[in-house]
Amino acid sequence: MNKQIKLVEIKSEIGAGTRGASMGIDALRIASLNQKSDFFNRYEEREVEDQNHLLFEEIQTPSAIRIRGINQVYKDLSKAIVETLNEGCFPLVLAADHASAGGTIAGLKMHNPEKRIGVVWIDAHGDLHSPYTSPSGNVHGMPLATALNMDNKQAQVKEVEEEAIKHWEEMKNLGGIAPKISPEDLIFFGVRDTEEPENELMRRLGIKNFSVAECREKGFEKVTQEALERLNNCDIIYISFDVDSLDAEKVSHGTGTPVPNGFLPTEAQQIISALIDSKKVACFEMVEVNPTLDEQQNKMAETAFKILDQTAKKIEQNF
Repeated sequence: MNKQIKLVEIKSEIGAGTRGASMGIDALRIASLNQKSDFFNRYEEREVEDQNHLLFEEIQTPSAIRIRGINQVYKDLSKAIVETLNEGCFPLVLAADHASAGGTIAGLKMHNPEKRIGVVWIDAHGDLHSPYTSPSGNVHGMPLATALNMDNKQAQVKEVEEEAIKHWEEMKNLGGIAPKISPEDLIFFGVRDTEEPENELMRRLGIKNFSVAECREKGFEKVTQEALERLNNCDIIYISFDVDSLDAEKVSHGTGTPVPNGFLPTEAQQIISALIDSKKVACFEMVEVNPTLDEQQNKMAETAFKILDQTAKKIEQNF
């Protein structure tokens, strides 16, 4: 069994607006069996407790739905990341919805308080909302705002409940460190479905988004090198790969918020592999596989697993 990589698994789906992402990790397991892979035997696993029982309770905080449970997920996942890093292992995170990513970043920063963390966010969405700006209240659209310690109240569209504010502040300040990342150390790949509060924040903070069109026009080798140059002053890099960054029309709709005109799987793999070759990547995360929404049986998980398996092998080569 490989001791370098450890799988950190969290099935929390309370941050999403659709149900079924909690089944994503099992869908990846089925894909591995279908592809006759020993992936899930190669690595030790650490399971993090979810709070999915809250799905059956009445929503108390519409501005940030089930944020109490997500706050707990942040605490538990960040602890798991710290423990994995303390063991000298590379955390390869398999998560359900993207809300938990703020906990992953928190754990990285808590383990590396003096280090500068670069974030590469491969996603169709910016996930820069806060309870003050989110049109849906779904917290899977907010993880980067917690890491950046930003409310963006300039673009406030709703009143936020006292309970939501309490948990939001705890999430931003988890580990006693806020912010955990800087805007200049955040890079988007493939973001193409955003709301105006996010767009305004991206403009104001100068966050770089490598669109699908720009990647294809310049070439994937060139844009990944440009991304690494932008993150040159970062000590470590964290990659978060949301499968909705892939083209929903050409791959699958098996994700919570599918968007057309995304990356092809080979293109996403090019980005990830080039970043890992920098030897700065300290954590990789895959999120938002939802087999209940897949019109092609398990096509999204089958596609995502191939990327996951290749990524793990690339990590092994570099660490």
